[in-house]
Formats: sequence, structure tokens, C-alpha cells
Amino acid sequence: MIRRRTALSALALPALIGRAQAQAFPDQPVRLIVPFAAGGPADLIARTIGRVMGERLGKPVIIEARAGAGGLIGVDYVAKARPDGHTLVLASSGGMVILPHLQPNMPYDPRTDLSPITQVLAVPQIISIAPGLGPRNLAELVAMAKARPGELAYGSAGIGSSLHLAGELFKLRAGIDITHIPFRGAAPAVTELLAGRIQIVLADVPALIGQVRGGQLPALAITSPQRLAILPDLPTAEEAGVPGLVSETWYGVLGPAHLPADRVAILSAALQAALQDPETRRVLLDQGGRIVASNPDEFASFIRSAYTSWGEVVRATGMRLE
Repeated sequence: MIRRRTALSALALPALIGRAQAQAFPDQPVRLIVPFAAGGPADLIARTIGRVMGERLGKPVIIEARAGAGGLIGVDYVAKARPDGHTLVLASSGGMVILPHLQPNMPYDPRTDLSPITQVLAVPQIISIAPGLGPRNLAELVAMAKARPGELAYGSAGIGSSLHLAGELFKLRAGIDITHIPFRGAAPAVTELLAGRIQIVLADVPALIGQVRGGQLPALAITSPQRLAILPDLPTAEEAGVPGLVSETWYGVLGPAHLPADRVAILSAALQAALQDPETRRVLLDQGGRIVASNPDEFASFIRSAYTSWGEVVRATGMRLE
């Protein structure tokens, strides 16, 4: 009987150790890598969710910027990190589902080299036009573009940016020919739109909402699946007559591939708690987006679908980064 009890205890020991290790996670601060410069939208989102996330985990969440290459450097850093759950990244749509189709030598595969945890926020683009251009709605803008092929220009935050891809998707879905003018960020594009030197901008809500609310720029539609609460009178592009024109800059938290499922669950639960916090929600919704709060499986499925969809847009336009 003593030998039998000893044998059973020996068999149970690994399971007990495993449970103890799971309960101990995290046993050190969690680093949340932001692959963009400090002070930008991604940095604000990371610091906002990190506060409650750290409270839930019982360890501080340290925000660390590793900017460069449109977000690729920070994502690659986490893809190659130890898969213990203590190093995460707040990745965006650019580095996950757009740039992989444009970069000839990607350092990671977003579908296999990372562990999706939670998609946090999706920010659509406002379709705005220069003051005095004339169209009163999206259908009239499409009609103008078809009557003047190649004459109207739209600005973006640079070649390969989510705003560039949104413009190309607009061209494809509306069947129009408009000229792309890249700028070094959304702000210069908006400045040129205000001056009337370009005719169209599709920019994330925060970049345009001040001028739209102030009456300086006409807004014709929003590229989200549903209308936004902060712009309830602005129709979606689909409502305005361009089916399939859905484009959002999204942000989500991921870890390295092969992150243990129990740790993914713990991290996802902490993020879900953060996204239910009233102050967190207020700050995120002020960014002009919608809170997604998906679970790991939903986020993984979304990444695969978005990767395929944006790849089709890139191939249709033939764009490439030099």
C-alpha cells in the first residue's frame, strides 16, 4: 500500500508542478512592445490597456517602443522572443496583413510566427474631400471620378500604409481611376487637402474628425462595417453606394509562436478585463474606433482572413515597395 501511494504521488507530481507554474504566471513584469514611436496612437492604446491589464495580472505591464520599418522591427523582435508570455507586441494591420505582401524578404510570417491573444481596437477611415470640390455624397464623388479619369488625386500616409491600401480598395470597389500622392504621414495629406492641392483623403478618424466637426472639410462616408457612435450621421461606404469598401486600421496583442495555451488564456482574460474597464473604453473610443475584444481563436481567424483579403488588393494593384 505504501509503495502504491508513493507511485501515485510520483505520477501526480508533474501535474501539480504544471498547475503551480501556471498559477505563478506571470512571475515578472510583462513587456508590451509598441512597434512605433512613443507618443503616437499605438503608444496611447498600449498604455491605456496596460494599466488594467497589469492590475489583473498582478505584475506591471511595461510599455517599450521598438519602432522602425513600418512596425516590422517591433513585431519581429517579439516573434523571436522566448515564448513564455512575458514579451508581447501591440501589432497593427500594417505589419500583420499589408506589409507582408509588399516586402520581398519578410523577417516573419504573421500567420505562423506569432500567437494571437486579443484584437483590441479597429479604427476606420473617413472619406473626405477638398473644400469646394462639389460632390455632396460618395455617389457624386464616384461619378466625378469616372467622368475625369486620373484627374483626381488622393493622399495617403505613404506607400504601403493602411491609408494607401484604403485608397486602392476604394478604386477597386468603385471602379474609378484616381491618382495616389504619398506623404510622410496623414497630417501632411490633410494639410494638402485643406489647401485644395489634392482632392481626396481616406484617413483614420483621429486625423480628420476635428476638421470634419469644425466644418472645414466635407466628410462623405466612413469605411467601417457600421456607423460610429461619435459620427452617427455619417453613412458607411456601403450605405453610400460602394459595396465592399470596408477598411480599418486595427491593433491587437500577440506573443511569440508556441506560447502555452494556459498562458494565452491568462493574458487574454487580463486584456478582456482591461477592455471592460470604463475609463479604458472611454480613451479607446475617443480614438474614433470600435472595441473588438476578440478571443484568441477569433483573432487568429481574423488575421488569416485579412491577410488573404489585403493580399488580393495588393496583387490587383501591382504595388511593391522598393
